[in-house]
Amino acid sequence: MASHRKSRPTGVRVAGIRTPALATAALTSVALLSQTAHATPSDDRPTLEEVQKKVDDLYRQAGSATEKYNAAKEKTSKQRKKVDGLLDDVARRTQKLNDARDELGSFASAQYRTGASVPETATLLLADSPQDYFDQNQLMDRLTGRQKSAVDDYVTQQSETMKKRREATESLETLTASQNDMRTAKATVQKKLATARELLSELTAEEKARLAAIEKKKQEEAERKAAELAKKQEAERERQAEAARKQESDTGSPGTSTGTGSSGPSTPDTSNGTQAEKAIAFARAQIGKPYVWGATGPGSYDCSGLTQAAWKAAGVTLPRVTYDQVNAGTTVPVSQAQPGDLVFFYDDISHVGLYIGDGMMIHAPKPGAYVREESIFYDGESSIYSVVRPA
Repeated sequence: MASHRKSRPTGVRVAGIRTPALATAALTSVALLSQTAHATPSDDRPTLEEVQKKVDDLYRQAGSATEKYNAAKEKTSKQRKKVDGLLDDVARRTQKLNDARDELGSFASAQYRTGASVPETATLLLADSPQDYFDQNQLMDRLTGRQKSAVDDYVTQQSETMKKRREATESLETLTASQNDMRTAKATVQKKLATARELLSELTAEEKARLAAIEKKKQEEAERKAAELAKKQEAERERQAEAARKQESDTGSPGTSTGTGSSGPSTPDTSNGTQAEKAIAFARAQIGKPYVWGATGPGSYDCSGLTQAAWKAAGVTLPRVTYDQVNAGTTVPVSQAQPGDLVFFYDDISHVGLYIGDGMMIHAPKPGAYVREESIFYDGESSIYSVVRPA
């Protein structure tokens, strides 16, 4: 028998009031919205400081890969010239070998006409080693002077041609390896820069403004440290000048002083003073030009491309990459840096700038930036690897 009892309405009781299902859904939505409003909207999102650090790390990694690219590119260029020279040499030697073979062939033709030793001479042209063939068949004693000379020439040309062919093959393998290194480094640079751009593109306008404020504060701190260094260098110069005056007063002979820095347009008393001035003048003229990785001017530069070009303008040839430039002179303490010195950064020596005095340098910083003057403490004192005075 069917029940006539009415079904109980669905829903929940709130303060003794039975609510329909629709009201229950609405209350649930309100509760969820309330929870969302109080939750951190980006729990899994990195902080702005973390983004900044990540981007800086990516730029440094890109800079390191850039120097590897530069080195591989330079090696590739030199190796290509070497290969071209070897291939030209092989071609010349092959022609000489062919000429020597033709001369031996003329002897075979002559022997054929006279009916003498035709099989032996013909076999010679197919032998791997003509000298061995003649020795084994005891034919050298039966050859004329001209024929012996032709055989000697053929043997020599064959040996030298084979040697050059082996050298060319090995050089081609080296060239291929350096080209692969260059492509790998290029791909690494592009990947690091693309990742950095992606991270920056995800920032809101407010976050970008905060990031700019953080960067400004960082620059102000770097400039403060540069001013401290300039003050110390000036005090050291005054101390040395006073010592020189005292020596002159005590002994009656002029004292000597060795400068350890410069706070003005004048250059310390060093052997490369004039050259340093020329290098700095060139670097100043490049201010405002864009950083482009792998570039050596004149329209754009990377860091080592700029320092190389600056010292080239002063008549000094520097290597292309930072980890070779760091060995192209005398290492001095940061406190004794002089205008024209090279300041290297990071443990992998992936960045370099040209010191101009007062704790400042001219450098090509990173992608998206331009050649500019900046404190050598732009990334903190610990980032400075060494200071080198070009020879």
